[in-house]
Amino acid sequence: MSARRIFTTTERFFRFQLQTEMGIIQSPSLLFTNYFHSSASTHNPKDAKSQRFLRSKFNSSSFRDVDDALAFFNHIILLRPLPSIVQFCRFLSALVGMKQYHTVISLSRTIESLGISHDIYSLSILINCFCRLHLVNFGFSILGKIIKFGLEPNTVTFTTLIKGLCIDGKINGAVDFFNDMVAGGYQPDVHTYNVIVNALCKCGKTNVAIELLKGMVERGCEPDVVTYNAIVDALCKDKLVIEALDLFSQMRNKCISPNVVTYTCLIQGLCNLGKWNQALALLKEMAGQNISPNIITFSILIDNLCKEGLVSKAQEIMKIMIQQGVKPDVVTYNSLMDGFCLCNQMDEATKLFDHMVSSGIADVFSYNILINGYCKSKRIDEATKLFDEMIKTSLVPNFVTYTTLIKGLWEAGRPGIALEVFKNMCSHGQQPDKVTFSIILDGLCKQGYLDEALTLFKAMEKSRLKVNCVSYSILINGMCRAGRLTDAKELFSRHFEKGLQPNVYTYSTIIKGLCKEGLLDEAYKVFRGMEKSGCLPNGCCYNVIIQGFLRHKDVAKATLLIDEMVDKGFSADATTFELVIHLSRNDDLILRKLRNRSKCSKDANFK
Repeated sequence: MSARRIFTTTERFFRFQLQTEMGIIQSPSLLFTNYFHSSASTHNPKDAKSQRFLRSKFNSSSFRDVDDALAFFNHIILLRPLPSIVQFCRFLSALVGMKQYHTVISLSRTIESLGISHDIYSLSILINCFCRLHLVNFGFSILGKIIKFGLEPNTVTFTTLIKGLCIDGKINGAVDFFNDMVAGGYQPDVHTYNVIVNALCKCGKTNVAIELLKGMVERGCEPDVVTYNAIVDALCKDKLVIEALDLFSQMRNKCISPNVVTYTCLIQGLCNLGKWNQALALLKEMAGQNISPNIITFSILIDNLCKEGLVSKAQEIMKIMIQQGVKPDVVTYNSLMDGFCLCNQMDEATKLFDHMVSSGIADVFSYNILINGYCKSKRIDEATKLFDEMIKTSLVPNFVTYTTLIKGLWEAGRPGIALEVFKNMCSHGQQPDKVTFSIILDGLCKQGYLDEALTLFKAMEKSRLKVNCVSYSILINGMCRAGRLTDAKELFSRHFEKGLQPNVYTYSTIIKGLCKEGLLDEAYKVFRGMEKSGCLPNGCCYNVIIQGFLRHKDVAKATLLIDEMVDKGFSADATTFELVIHLSRNDDLILRKLRNRSKCSKDANFK
């Protein structure tokens, strides 16, 4: 299959969207336009020394920035003889390194207009620029130009187009083009395989990538560490760490040396599964293999150890990190500070934070972590003070900062200040999210400000935020506690009107409220309606409705529900047991059932 055939076959998959893309760049037939920088010289430097300097500088392709490069280009095109296409390719590659893709496309026409014929390398550079600009269709138009000129596309040309398709998320198209390339007699190299393997892994097609890995060897192309790293990383992210370790062993058996990326991917995968000892063993193995962990490797270990409360172990890793000359960054420090906060070592967290501030590396996340730590440890005054200090810096509190402090203030019983912070948040352009509103709703309900909570809830319904089940549950619970059952029932009904499915917590709340008011038949109807609505009752739901019947001395109905609860594997909680004991002085049949179930069940939950 010729290159022309490959291009024709591939063309079936891609239709040029010129009308859409004309706003970005001209169509392929008109894409080259003369480009002259505004600083172009109007005279030809005749001094031999100046000309030698210009040629030497241009050939070196070492420029300060794009303006410097363009200034030299505008001078060099006035010299005779002109540089060769090879030298122009080197220049264009330098601009690609600066990510000046539009400039490369524009300058290509200038080079062509000077009588310099493009070769396969210059056109491949052009294809790369189109692909980087997410204009892969134009890249294929250049492939057509290559064929028209009678040039032979090479592996680099095809690989660039495959990468462009992958960048645009057209993985199936990339695979089809890859197959056309192979069928056409072109041998993909390891870089070609790496591009497509990496894309397959990133879009969740790890199994296809593994098959391609096997196909590489069969076609005589040996995979390298980059190939294996892409698949190892994908397997670890899918929590298939055993498979990743097997591939790691295969890799070493083939004498392909793992690098820091390989080990970092495996360490991350093991940490995600809580396998700290294996992760730390890999860290030691890296030292034995003379592979230096980088800041990412260390930060992953420190972050995961801290999240598990193993702060002392994380500190040991930090010491090793510093000893090996790897300087911790703000991410590393934030992880350790968060670990201190989780373990309620607030003095240590504060010391670390002060060090970060004095070093000038504390960011918004640093403040958020410490404010949250103070709130969780009931040191609300220090949290408020830190928030005030943050405002005085150049850092801008985000919605997480505000939400964290608002929650802390509500829990500390300072509703007035919490509402002031909320108003401050809105006035400073920080849009509250569902979590923020839920915290405010919960606080208002617990403080007995139900009308205010209802007003806020209605405002939420009218806003761009979609009210979720959590907000409904909070308000229903507040109304039930205050005996405002009519409002609670109306809110519960509104769930279905809004197309929402109440969760098990919402059902438990409304059932408890109905039972409290003695509306047992209605509570039972709601309970039975759960399963029809696709929400199966859990142990909590059963205990709530059983307690309702027991409190109103309907032992017969309670007995039936207890049998049902036990058959489904749920256990009675302490309140249910107490009520049963109280009502079973003359007939302990129910109590025996519950005790037998509690002895057999490993899942008994005594509250």
